[in-house]
Amino acid sequence: MAFDSLTGASLRRGALGFAAFAAIVLSGCAVQPRTPTPTTSNATNSLATQTSRAYHGRFAVTYNDQNGTQRNAYGNFDWQETGDTVTLQLRNPLGSTMAIVTSSPSLATLELPNRQPVNAESTSELMQNTLGFALPVEGLRYWLQPSAAPNSRAQTELDPSSNNDRPKQIKQDGWTIDYIAYADAPATGVRRVNLSRDEPPLAIKLVLDQ
Repeated sequence: MAFDSLTGASLRRGALGFAAFAAIVLSGCAVQPRTPTPTTSNATNSLATQTSRAYHGRFAVTYNDQNGTQRNAYGNFDWQETGDTVTLQLRNPLGSTMAIVTSSPSLATLELPNRQPVNAESTSELMQNTLGFALPVEGLRYWLQPSAAPNSRAQTELDPSSNNDRPKQIKQDGWTIDYIAYADAPATGVRRVNLSRDEPPLAIKLVLDQ
């Protein structure tokens, strides 16, 4: 999917798709230093000891709206993670802020332009009630590191070209996470990652910018 050759028509489709995608977390992002693939235990320690993390990048999303019509959304996002709180800002291809999602253990908030903020007990609940679908904010906190989340079973396929110290694919909680590219040395971290889910169908492409 080309990120740098948007036509006027694709911009209009992106604007239409953004309302439904406004609660996404999805997230391309400033590439962070990469560590060896964590086990369940040290993945938890990684989040506990690293209290601040930020990403910036581009996204492309394909999803079905409430009428079953396939939609596409494109844009940029900024992800700021401090402790257990994640703030995700979504912007359209022209740079205007379309939505801000804040997720914490006790409260999730969705802010849309010219509307009152909407709150819920969890990000999944907020997205489902507001948009009709939910996205894996909590999973992304780990998958972008990259590692499997520690709170559920996962299948991890390691990348043989990296001496098996980073994942090539993770399957967890109904999602398939494909790591398409990592940053070239001396930079480290995830460069491109695709996420997909069968039911309800949803496909996400992220490019993490350095």
